[in-house]
Amino acid sequence: MFYTYILFSKSLNIYYKGFSINIETRLIYHNSGKSPYTSKANDWELLYYLSHETKREALIEEKRLKKLNRASIEYLISKFNK
Repeated sequence: MFYTYILFSKSLNIYYKGFSINIETRLIYHNSGKSPYTSKANDWELLYYLSHETKREALIEEKRLKKLNRASIEYLISKFNK
């Protein structure tokens, strides 16, 4: 199983979109400063995720997520958390 996800850092006020086979481990990785793109903060929180059967599907969805503007991301998160 593969996952696409959206993280949020309150201290930086930014969203991060990615994909992984293990979301929990990946979140720990982001919060430990080991990822160059997320190392400026250690308060990343998982706000959204979606599972996919194949890596290809996950990569396509990650690419789509990365093209979304902030309002679209926040709308997607609000629908996920209902």
